[in-house]
Amino acid sequence: MAGPSEPANRRPTRVKLDAVTAAAVDLAREAALASSGTHAVGEHLGVIAEADRVVTHLFDCTHPGYRGWRWNVTLVRAARAKVPTVNEVALMPGEDALLAPSWVPWSERISAEDVTPGMLMPTPAEDERLEPGYTGGDRAADRDPAEAAQTRAVVAELGLGRERVLSAYGRGETAERWLAGDGGPHNQMTKQAPGPCVTCGYFIRLEGSLGTIFGVCANEMSPSDGTVVAVDHGCGAHSDVTVDDHAADRSAPIWDTISVSEGSLFD
Repeated sequence: MAGPSEPANRRPTRVKLDAVTAAAVDLAREAALASSGTHAVGEHLGVIAEADRVVTHLFDCTHPGYRGWRWNVTLVRAARAKVPTVNEVALMPGEDALLAPSWVPWSERISAEDVTPGMLMPTPAEDERLEPGYTGGDRAADRDPAEAAQTRAVVAELGLGRERVLSAYGRGETAERWLAGDGGPHNQMTKQAPGPCVTCGYFIRLEGSLGTIFGVCANEMSPSDGTVVAVDHGCGAHSDVTVDDHAADRSAPIWDTISVSEGSLFD
């Protein structure tokens, strides 16, 4: 907003190009060459007025690994001085410059396929997928040590001695990921299956809340063997498929190459 003494339609003052610094192309080129090393300095691309008696000369960078980059040489001239001086030299990318991909933090680049034997995957400090277990989890340190030890002893006997367990958010996120995966109901394998996994004898239901919609396949002939499948997933290795069902699916041969006609082959 314009101040009380400023007109509302005031436009930014345009910087006037200093003729002396703008004409010092050779000085700017020498500065670029001194800093370029193997990054060759090409043709002069233009000049930009930065401020009063401050300009930047642009030179093309001809190095093949820096396509579209430019040498920026900033010259400045003191008041009443007749000769400009070099203020800064920098290699900067242009609009069509070849740039490296944006840096992505390691925690966002890592995936399940990257976890190899001997590699440790730390749990994030504030992981929404987890919450304190029956031992007290993150709050265990705030308790009386004797009380915490007694609590751990009791829950260990019950098989509940995990410091952290899946939170409601973690269970929901897991369910969405599994339903969208190969073991979910929305794929071609399920559409052509004779029945859903929940009716298959090889289906082992999970415990807890996730068990309402998921289980594990225990059929070695199934492509889902040993993996989590949804109750409404399905495949052709359903336990209700019999030998007769499989034979009924066979179609007649298009060309009979087995039968032999009567008579000798040499007749």
